[in-house]
Amino acid sequence: MNTLWLFGLLFVSLSGAQGPSHFPEHFVVAKRNDANPVTLTCRTEDPGAVTWKFHSEAPEDVHLEDNVQQQGHHLALSEVDAPMLGEYSCWRGTEMLSSTLLLLKADGEEDSDSLSFRCWAKSYDCTFSCEWTYSGQSAVRLGLGRDCTEARKSCHWISARLLADGKFHFELSHPVSPYAEESTMLELTAEAIVDLSVVRTTHRFYLRDIVKPDSPQIVTCQEGEEDLSVTVAPPSSWSTPHSFFSLEHQIEYVLKDDGRTERSSIVLLPKGVSKLRVRSRDSLVLSAWSQWTAWKNVRTGKKNRCKCKKISCCPELPSGYLDNCKKRRKKKGRKTKILNKTMHLSLPQ
Repeated sequence: MNTLWLFGLLFVSLSGAQGPSHFPEHFVVAKRNDANPVTLTCRTEDPGAVTWKFHSEAPEDVHLEDNVQQQGHHLALSEVDAPMLGEYSCWRGTEMLSSTLLLLKADGEEDSDSLSFRCWAKSYDCTFSCEWTYSGQSAVRLGLGRDCTEARKSCHWISARLLADGKFHFELSHPVSPYAEESTMLELTAEAIVDLSVVRTTHRFYLRDIVKPDSPQIVTCQEGEEDLSVTVAPPSSWSTPHSFFSLEHQIEYVLKDDGRTERSSIVLLPKGVSKLRVRSRDSLVLSAWSQWTAWKNVRTGKKNRCKCKKISCCPELPSGYLDNCKKRRKKKGRKTKILNKTMHLSLPQ
């Protein structure tokens, strides 16, 4: 008959417990004070006797209480509460055979504020992103599909570590065809470990509801006799062909004369615009607007063409036009230096 000992400080307060930085390969989730015992199994094929330890780094041996019993390679724990949570390991001599993390199912998990995250898709292609702001979790993971909703072993979980910005970032693949009408909602299940308790919730949504394009590209600003024509291109991350996945654009611009700020849903603006910026959204499902582009100064007229830079919106220029501008500026600069030097030498000493 095996003698069961507990190595470590059994009565660990939940407030002092530190959860793992990732979901371990082997863990068991118990319900608080459940009369039905939770069984941990020593994963070894050798039928020999084993010894169980709890928090093996503790310096003293403590007898287990009546609600923890060993049956061969199995350890049964009943009425589980905070002091019993943590890592259990089975040993033969000095060799650890396996370990299991005992966690607690959180109370009121569906309403937990700790599972607040947002998801978005840059296009209708195969992936979407999620962002989870840290609020006490030590480990988080997301799983897509019914297997994850029903907590099946076949669920493919995506994990992420806490980054320097205080957020967890996820990239997930989805099976939705970009060319078919979306009739089935995606099911996204989230799990988090908070102070050795597992919080779980499931969100359901259509891909089209989380689409948010990247900022578009402002290509050219061409001034006509009565208006300013702005050419806007979809972001490189947007789905193709663009004739099928169309975007609508909104332009915000500032007038030179009075500094008024206006918006337009068409690419023809009045003349006299000093600067502008653009955002886009899916024109069919009216998705969320993209972020605004950076403001661009409008450069029109032949005199201003050489002032065109990345922060400018300019007419379409001939190939090599800006390079010629640079050469002319360098040539003019050399002439100025020579003139200044000549004037300096000609001055009376």
